[in-house]
Amino acid sequence: MTASTDLDTLADFFDRYGVALTTADVPAIAGCYALPGLVVADTYSFSFTSPAAVALSFVGAAPDYQERELVAAHALIEDVQQVSALLTEVAVRWEFLDSQGRAVPGERYRYLLRATDGGPAICTVIRTA
Repeated sequence: MTASTDLDTLADFFDRYGVALTTADVPAIAGCYALPGLVVADTYSFSFTSPAAVALSFVGAAPDYQERELVAAHALIEDVQQVSALLTEVAVRWEFLDSQGRAVPGERYRYLLRATDGGPAICTVIRTA
């Protein structure tokens, strides 16, 4: 097993993650994370050590997606760096579609992914400018 820098593999992973986010499929979101995991932003950081903790951290995001009527997410992969034998850092700019089919700009993130038997899994998420 080695870290994936294959764009098709990474795109498939982020497509699955984007569907989980926009459909509020919290178990599927949790399934995209390696444990323990870490989320880092300018004003806060938090970690989680169980799928339940991942799920709880995303329960609050679901109303935001629903309020903004976001129905689809697409990850534009901007950069991929192999960090080690099992780790890959991926820079992503998210784009969303609302229920009217309009493009909604999203945020940029850096994801540290670990290669697992089931495919990539998110270890760390960093919101970037």
